[in-house]
Amino acid sequence: MLALALLFAALVAHPAAAQFVGDAPPPVPPANVPIQATPSGPAISLAPPSGPAATPGLPATLTQPPVTLATPPTPAPLPAPSPAQGVLALTARFGKDLPPVNGGVVWRVYSDKPDASGAFQLVREDRTATPNIVLAPGGYVVHAALGLVSAVRPVTVRNETLRESFDLPAGGLRIEGRVGTSKIPQGQITFAIYKGSQFEVGERAPLAQNVPAGDVMLVPEGTYYIISTYGDANSVVRSDIRVQAGKLTDVTVTHRAAVITLKLVSDKGGEALANTAWSVITPAGDVIKEYNGAFPKVTLSEGEYRVIAKNEGKVFERPFNVSNGVDGEIEVIAR
Repeated sequence: MLALALLFAALVAHPAAAQFVGDAPPPVPPANVPIQATPSGPAISLAPPSGPAATPGLPATLTQPPVTLATPPTPAPLPAPSPAQGVLALTARFGKDLPPVNGGVVWRVYSDKPDASGAFQLVREDRTATPNIVLAPGGYVVHAALGLVSAVRPVTVRNETLRESFDLPAGGLRIEGRVGTSKIPQGQITFAIYKGSQFEVGERAPLAQNVPAGDVMLVPEGTYYIISTYGDANSVVRSDIRVQAGKLTDVTVTHRAAVITLKLVSDKGGEALANTAWSVITPAGDVIKEYNGAFPKVTLSEGEYRVIAKNEGKVFERPFNVSNGVDGEIEVIAR
C-alpha cells in the first residue's frame, strides 16, 4: 500500500512540474501581460539575390520600379533596353542656343492609334526634367507642356535608345499693380492677358483671365497686352509687354485711382443710415457703379463724379472729386 501511494504521488507531481517550467502563469488583471522577446535577425536586403537562392516574395515594383518614380540619390545609368523594349530619352530647352529646361515640364506619351472609342490612350506620364521612359517598340505621340507652352511630336520606338529634344520657348511673366509708390494688395487687383498688341484690329479671346498679382505664369515668347482691373468699377489700365524665352519679365502696372467710402448721414460726422441705395455717375450722367448698404467702398479712377443716395423714398446727391492715391470718405447729408 505504501509503494502504491508513493507511485501515485510521483505520477501526479510530474505534470504539475512540467506546467511551470516552460510557461508563465496567466496574469491576473490589472497586471500587464508578459511579452516574450524575439531575437532580432539579420537585415533583409530588398535587392534581388545574385545566386540561385530563392527570392523573397516581394512585389515586382520593388525590384523593377516604374520610370515615374523618383530617381535614387546616386546617379543611375541609362536603362538598357531588353530585346522586347526600347528607351525614350526626353529633354527640353527654351530654344536654339538657349539653356535646357530643368523643371516644370509635364511629359505625356500617347498611343499613335486611337482605340475603339476614337480616343488616343495615355501610355505614360512623367514630370521629371529628363525622363528615360521604357516602352514596347511601336509608334507613339509625345506631348510636352511647360505652363501655356506645348509641343507635340510623333516618335517610333525600337529596341534601342531613342533621344528626343523639344524646344519650349517659354518665358515667365509676373505682374503687380501700384498706386503712386504703394503696392496694391493681392486680391484687390486682377489681370487678363491677351496675345498681340492692344492696337491690333480684331477681337481676341484672353489667353488667361483673373490672374492674381505676384503669380508667375509661363507663356510663349512674344508680344502681349495686359488689361489690369483695380477694384470693381472703372480703374482699368491697358499695357503692351514683351516676353522673352528663358527669362522672367516683371511688369508693374500703375493705376491713378483711390478707394472711396460712401456714407449717407443725417448730420455731418453722424452715423451712416442703413438700407441706402447708391449710384456713382459721371458728370454726364453715365452710371459707373451701383451699391446697396450703409458703407459701400468703390475704387475709382481720378476725376469728377456725382453720387446719388436713395433712402426711404427720398433722393440725395452731391458731387465729389477723386485724387490719385488719396483714399477718402464722402458724406452725403440727408436733407
